Amino acid sequence: MTATEIWQSFTQNIIETRWQEWASTVLQIASVWYAKKNNILVYPTGIIGVLLASYIYYFISNPPLYADSLLNIYYFIMSIYGWYNWVQKKNSTFTYPISWCNKKEWNIGLVFFLGFWALIYFMLIKLTNSNTPVLDSLVSSTAVVSMWWMAKRKMENWIAWIISNIVAIPLNFYKGFMLFTFMYILFLLLAVSGYREWKQKISTP
Repeated sequence: MTATEIWQSFTQNIIETRWQEWASTVLQIASVWYAKKNNILVYPTGIIGVLLASYIYYFISNPPLYADSLLNIYYFIMSIYGWYNWVQKKNSTFTYPISWCNKKEWNIGLVFFLGFWALIYFMLIKLTNSNTPVLDSLVSSTAVVSMWWMAKRKMENWIAWIISNIVAIPLNFYKGFMLFTFMYILFLLLAVSGYREWKQKISTP
């Protein structure tokens, strides 16, 4: 495709974008912005956004992006868990302050990533008609780890999000979700910014 054709396709898809995709995009961008600011509103905005995204990926995408739909249900569950963690305090201090993973947490994250990548890929090729099983499962498995680390306010969550977003951008473009493609570009920029902002906060006594 030429640059002109890509732009025409992009603008046409934006015009045809359904309200669910607009609402999900706005809410998820707001959620990542609040995450960058270490603000608890990351979770209520994110919960509504990911439930809408799950609906879009399963009922509107053709063929359905099964892994992405299930991934957003996982986002919902982990958002409840993260919301609970982020408000916990002990002696007026957050139970889960911004911090780096220890060796155990890093190893668990790596096992989660490899295990879920293999599991989701197997499920996609055996149980669905997905035509992007490798990338779909890669985005999903990376995001699984990202949400777990974010629920514990771990710096590494931003690194995992950066990787996940880099893969999600061309995947959503290929599927024709132009607004979601734009959303993931913003997510990538916010993830880089979030990493820098959290790193500055963790370095401040």
